[in-house]
Amino acid sequence: MKWIVGADHAGLDLKRRLVEVLRRLGDDVDDVGTHSVDSVDYPDFAVIVARRVAAGEGRGLLVCGTGIGMSMAANKVAGIRAAVVTDAFTARATRSHNDANVMAVGGRVVEPGAAEEALLAFRDTPFEGGRHALRVGKLDQLDRAR
Repeated sequence: MKWIVGADHAGLDLKRRLVEVLRRLGDDVDDVGTHSVDSVDYPDFAVIVARRVAAGEGRGLLVCGTGIGMSMAANKVAGIRAAVVTDAFTARATRSHNDANVMAVGGRVVEPGAAEEALLAFRDTPFEGGRHALRVGKLDQLDRAR
């Protein structure tokens, strides 16, 4: 599986850990930064990841302090369904029900072990389709209405 990954300074340590998890699984990971603890603006990295995911290059992983800012920025890009996850349950739910294509997680609020479990659940959970496809279609319509 291909991943586009980005973080701000608050998410750097957790991003590094999650990237290693994905690489150990044999996934292809393109880490677009940040690569430093120097303060950066999370929207700059969120938009790089979101545009590439929207272009069909893979799934996205975003890490900041809470995951919230990254998800808000990513969701401004048409075709992106970024969700803040806090555990394996929320990761499975957003993949199976919302067909989320970007996982956002908070390095300051989610313990590393829980973040790893969430990432594995996000990675391995398929979209259920069915009644959920209608709802995701409505999200797509909102993108076109912008």
